[in-house]
Amino acid sequence: MIQTAVIIALIVVGVFFLTVGTVGLLRLPNVYNRMHATSKPTTLGTAAIFLAGFVEFGPGSEGLTALIGIVFLFLTVPTGAHMIARAAERIGISFLGSVTWPDPSAVERPDRAERSDEAEPTDD
Repeated sequence: MIQTAVIIALIVVGVFFLTVGTVGLLRLPNVYNRMHATSKPTTLGTAAIFLAGFVEFGPGSEGLTALIGIVFLFLTVPTGAHMIARAAERIGISFLGSVTWPDPSAVERPDRAERSDEAEPTDD
């Protein structure tokens, strides 16, 4: 009885987050907002449904597959979202409003000669 309630709760949570991600994908104005709407909520929604599968099937082969699916999800979705943002930036899609990309020349970086953690070059 409790197991069934936990499974139903996890599926409801998963469906809620997947629905939020879908609505965000359809309603938000540009690629950056859509990318955020699809990566965050859908990761949580899919992970909740995988977790429901783990609760249903236990730690056996099917349950282990669900846990591996969660790990795979948390490793690949942020990487994919980052690549989408980088590709959009490289082809020139701008942000909305006054938001801009950080200026790379404004970031303070120590000069290579001043770094103490690098080995000194040798003349061999």
